[in-house]
Amino acid sequence: MMNPSLKNLCKVIPGTIIEGKWHHNRYTIIKELGFGANGIVYLARYNNKQVALKMSDNGMSITSEVNVLKSFAKVQGSALGPSLLDVDDWERPGKKVSFYAMEFIKGPDFLAFLQQKGPDWKGVMILQLLTDLQLLHENGWVFGDLKPDNLIVTGPPARIRCIDVGGTTMQGRSIKEFTEFFDRGYWGLGSRKAEPGYDLFAVGMIMVNTAYPKRFTKKSGGISEIMDKVKQSVELRIYEKVIYNALAGKYLSAMEMRSDLLQVHQPASPSKKSTAQQKAAPQKQTQQHNVSSPSRAKSSPAGRQARMGYKQKKKKSSALETVTIILIISLLYFFYIYSQIT
Repeated sequence: MMNPSLKNLCKVIPGTIIEGKWHHNRYTIIKELGFGANGIVYLARYNNKQVALKMSDNGMSITSEVNVLKSFAKVQGSALGPSLLDVDDWERPGKKVSFYAMEFIKGPDFLAFLQQKGPDWKGVMILQLLTDLQLLHENGWVFGDLKPDNLIVTGPPARIRCIDVGGTTMQGRSIKEFTEFFDRGYWGLGSRKAEPGYDLFAVGMIMVNTAYPKRFTKKSGGISEIMDKVKQSVELRIYEKVIYNALAGKYLSAMEMRSDLLQVHQPASPSKKSTAQQKAAPQKQTQQHNVSSPSRAKSSPAGRQARMGYKQKKKKSSALETVTIILIISLLYFFYIYSQIT
């Protein structure tokens, strides 16, 4: 939790203008968005645009979070966190408050989005999250305080985004911030060492949280207590194996978990029949090409037989036409002679 003195120091009312000491950018506070152990986040206006402003009296904490955002920016094609816009200090009478401005990511949080769209979107969004976590882990970081509150869905098209990087920790160190329900240490299922498995445990608990939006209090702890809840939920049963492996630390990477989750969403791998049909399709096309190709038809025995049959048929047709013409002429001549006699 945030200590009261820090909250009072960073507490400002809507309409307050924050001017940076070094860059002199001016931000007008609109409202508070939330607060954590290391500061308060506000919605602010800068040059007629909305931005998120995080303030803290802990300069080291601000520096750490800024470094995380800078690291995220180096990962091409990802949306791991908000874009960093500015870093500065705000001097109040006799006090200094550090702050940084970042992109304001607008949209419902993860659970609110699922309530709007339905549970079918759960798997799609988790797949996106795991892709982003893989990039994060490959760059040496662990998100740490991973929970639905820190996941915003933007769009359309729907895109999951991670916010509040205050808990993001370099791998190998101790997790800086966590929320008990999503913390494996709280459930007695692992340490708080920053490693990919810590985040993947949290992803499993996020999936559990979708079926239990009010969460539930730990009684005895352990994996059996959580899995009992999973088995009691109709919407979670199809993910039972994936959730169990995430909670038990079976996955070594986010992509490994993503692969198992894809199996749930695409269980019907191509059957032997369909595979055979796919293999046969090009052969069938080749055969059709062979029949329609004049050059190949001439060189094949079947082509020669077809041409001979056509010629014989043509000869018979010509002979029949000749006989018919002779008969008609003969009949006409007969009628002519008969008319002359009579």
